[in-house]
Amino acid sequence: MSLPPSLARVRRLITDGSCAVLSLDVFDTILWRRTPRPTDVFAVLGARLVRDGRCPDWVTPAAFRRMRIVAEQRARQSEEALGTEVSLFDIWRHMPLRIFGAELLELVRAEVTCERDFTVPDLDIAELVELAAKHHVPTVLVSDTYFTEEHLTELLDRPGLGALREARIFRSHQHGLDKASGLWEIVLHNLGVHPEQVVHIGDNAVADIEAPQELGVRTVYYERLDEEFLAVLEREREPLGLEDPLGEHLDTDQGDYGITSLRAKTLQRVDQAAQTPVRTAWRYGASVLGPVLTGFAEWVALRAHQSGIPVLWCPMREGTLLSALINNAAQARGWNVEARPVWLSRHVTSLAALDPADRDSLRQFIQQRHGLTVRQLMQALQLRPGDVPPLAEALDTVLDNDREIDLVTDVLTETAHLRNRLAVTVTRIRERVLGELRRAGMLDAPEPALVDLGWGGTIQYYLGRLLDVAGAEVHPAGFYLATDDRSVRVYRAGLRIESYLSQGGQPPEIARTISRSPEVLEQSVNDFCGSLLDFADDGSPVLGPASDGEAQLAQRRAVQDGIREFQAQWYRYADGGRPDLTGTARHRLANILVSALKAPTAAEAAVFGNWAHEDNFGSALITRVVPEDLLPAIPYLSPADLADLEMRDAFWPALLAASDTRLAAGARALAERQVDADLFEPSDDPAETRLSFRTGDGEWHDGPRRRVRINHNGLSFARLDFRSADVTDVALAVPGRPALVRIDWVEVKAIVPGQSVPRVERWEHPADFAGLIHAACRWLGGTLFEFEADEGAVWFPVAARFGAPVTSGQVTVAFAVLPKSRTGLGAHPPSAPRLTRMRSRVREEIRTHGPVGLATSAARIAVRQLRSGK
Repeated sequence: MSLPPSLARVRRLITDGSCAVLSLDVFDTILWRRTPRPTDVFAVLGARLVRDGRCPDWVTPAAFRRMRIVAEQRARQSEEALGTEVSLFDIWRHMPLRIFGAELLELVRAEVTCERDFTVPDLDIAELVELAAKHHVPTVLVSDTYFTEEHLTELLDRPGLGALREARIFRSHQHGLDKASGLWEIVLHNLGVHPEQVVHIGDNAVADIEAPQELGVRTVYYERLDEEFLAVLEREREPLGLEDPLGEHLDTDQGDYGITSLRAKTLQRVDQAAQTPVRTAWRYGASVLGPVLTGFAEWVALRAHQSGIPVLWCPMREGTLLSALINNAAQARGWNVEARPVWLSRHVTSLAALDPADRDSLRQFIQQRHGLTVRQLMQALQLRPGDVPPLAEALDTVLDNDREIDLVTDVLTETAHLRNRLAVTVTRIRERVLGELRRAGMLDAPEPALVDLGWGGTIQYYLGRLLDVAGAEVHPAGFYLATDDRSVRVYRAGLRIESYLSQGGQPPEIARTISRSPEVLEQSVNDFCGSLLDFADDGSPVLGPASDGEAQLAQRRAVQDGIREFQAQWYRYADGGRPDLTGTARHRLANILVSALKAPTAAEAAVFGNWAHEDNFGSALITRVVPEDLLPAIPYLSPADLADLEMRDAFWPALLAASDTRLAAGARALAERQVDADLFEPSDDPAETRLSFRTGDGEWHDGPRRRVRINHNGLSFARLDFRSADVTDVALAVPGRPALVRIDWVEVKAIVPGQSVPRVERWEHPADFAGLIHAACRWLGGTLFEFEADEGAVWFPVAARFGAPVTSGQVTVAFAVLPKSRTGLGAHPPSAPRLTRMRSRVREEIRTHGPVGLATSAARIAVRQLRSGK
């Protein structure tokens, strides 16, 4: 394996004779620890001493760690110390020795043993040491340490470090000076070489870089935690400071399994010359998804090994990467398990499991697909417009409301001829699916096991149904990264289903976070092709178009390269019998993934927010992970508004917050339940933005409501959806109470019958609002309104604006609100001049209806005034 870029330069210096002495720091350079911080080993030591009966059980691991830290501080401040440098014996003399059931020598020995158990030789450094020995370049060790030379010799007596047996060791305690205050001068004097002939590698920016550089030593900064990775650890709430408490996920038997250090080591291999988005994507794969998927693959391979399952089946498009990761895990652990990709998709399995004679089955099939048009439905069912004349004129109609879905379902099932056509189509597709599975060998076992990312176990569920319909005595099992509440139907079907991070929606926080924002995880794992739509007659997969542009494709490749690099590093170091990731390590891995989804960095948001996402369930819908229409709303959002957004509004709400530090901080605190949600609500008399809509029959219908919140900018936001067949008008009670309101903009996105692409209309100028109907509210000029009652509302003539009644739609309003007393007392600003209102109303009527509409409007106003007695 190639060396990280920082060490590749040292290799060149050694091989070309430019280095006379190779100098190395010891800890976090030659040896790294399987804990996030060096002092976390103390907690492990405390737990061991309690377990062995040498420390009372009332001393917790966290308490022991603090005792040990303070003991070292006191030892360095002691008058008996040799300057500030002390030995391990000096430190233990400042511990309360009377509470321990062991002598001083035995306790020191226990700490050295613990350090040896939790330190790992750096294989890249070991390669340089061997190279230096081959070229007769002496190696010296320079360390700020309280360990004796005998202790260091024991810690370094490892396979691969044999060349260090002859290395000279310069210790800070030995000379009473550390590297930053004089030890380097002693080193150079003893070596008898010019500083420029020495190349030193170390992880401390001052002791290993600045101090020796001032003397002329050539240095290589072997940085353990760079700034970007520190930010990642911070969002994971990983304590890094000396005074910080013990980490929540530290295992006192296994530390952190070496995950933190191996993530850091993997990140050292990033290509610094790559473009920033590609580099960000690679780092995400290496430090976030790499550890999680390495653990998942190892768990899957173990469960298959324990269950006697020799072959695992990974549905495409995730199958290429997941099968490779599982096979690497099985090979490294010596388990007789093989994973193979297989072509399956939610769309194809649900279609093959369809019961065309069952109206409800067909209706459910349609409802599951978002933004599906009649044309796309007929293509999926392999019907031509001439086969279904009643639908020939409605091919571009979007099936987004119950009336349209019921109508189409009735048309497709009303005649025996059409039901037979559907039965033939479904049977043909079912046979193609079964043929592919037989060809692959998947149906040879009575319980073939699928491996997928998960969420609801949809493919497994529908595959089980189609196998039942086909009369096959085969019952598919499923191993998943995470499953949510939707997977209960798999249990009810009597199918085996297991999950790594969350199972059946438990733990709720993990399941909810992953299933709420799964798109980037799915895109990162998917193969670089479109989704499976069907099988050709020869069994080859028929794929839909891929949504990737060149930039997204390069970034997705980088993510997968980072994932593979972490797994390669994990098994590179697992040869020494390191613990696996199938047990309690999953808690730490779940925290890594959940934290990344809850609090993406600004750099991650800039990359993943621009990724395109395809529906992957039979419709041709492709959207952005962060839709462009929400970007202008960011200044208006509060943390609780993010939680209110539907998945179709924003697949990853936390990405929206990443560009606003205060919004991001509030969203993170709310997501982690560090604060109560009421903190972001008005302190008294809550109100709701309410939507009502009128249909073609003149009836008004109540729509959704959203809580009115005022964010850190003093602004408010609401997004409300409606679904009906022929909506003509929308009424928006913006504040839901008496208030002065500045409406900055209102946007309506809706489907016009016969058009498959939603249209957008926007009201944002004073003239746009002046010409509207104001019910129990007054237009004050500009974009200001006074709402006089809870039901006060502004009417938006959507049918007039869109040129026809609309079906499903979405109303977004951005505003600022100043609540007023409900008593009606207090000053009332004057309304806009009557002449201004009349002119604006006339302009609005002419724009939407023309001269005839203007006359009709005048008559309508007259009738309304007569009825009101004016």
